[in-house]
Amino acid sequence: MKIILASNNPGKLAELQAILAPLGLELISQAALGIPEAEEPFFTFVENALTKARHASALSGLPALADDAGLCVDAFGGLPGVDTAYYATKFGYAKGDDNNVKALLEQMAHLTQPEQRRAALVSTLVAVRSANDPEPLIASGRVAGQIALQPVGSNGFGFDPVMFIPEFGQTFAQLPVAVKNANSHRGKATRQMMELMRERWL
Repeated sequence: MKIILASNNPGKLAELQAILAPLGLELISQAALGIPEAEEPFFTFVENALTKARHASALSGLPALADDAGLCVDAFGGLPGVDTAYYATKFGYAKGDDNNVKALLEQMAHLTQPEQRRAALVSTLVAVRSANDPEPLIASGRVAGQIALQPVGSNGFGFDPVMFIPEFGQTFAQLPVAVKNANSHRGKATRQMMELMRERWL
């Protein structure tokens, strides 16, 4: 079964392809078919992921899978949330992982206690059989931790260097990639999606 991935991110494509391989699914990037990225006007991960999946399915005629993910910081009422990728731009920096981390640490500098620095990485996956599928598959994964006082570790991307996971006593960027993928928000959401696909589609 061919499924279009509603993303132009090669890292995301590789990660999801590897995890979904046991199902015998062929994941194709929407970029490979010349499909532009969808607008993401909503405030929740699930609404944006559903919009991206329907958009990719409508323009490809194939089933589609979309992911929307981000960082939710307790002290900021759950923000940056769906705007995570553009977080740095709100503070005068160029878009990018390093600047996002820099801006976040600056905004949290006055919060020094671990309980004040609680945050979660959240991933929502949505799959549709067609653009008008009335029963989309929806899976979500969440990893709670604390924002570290400074970046530590060189694995991963995004906020991984400052996402301290108490159960491991390390940031996501310090963990071996296989351990991170097995315990990440996207890893949890993808395993849940695999079970839904087995149950309802395959």
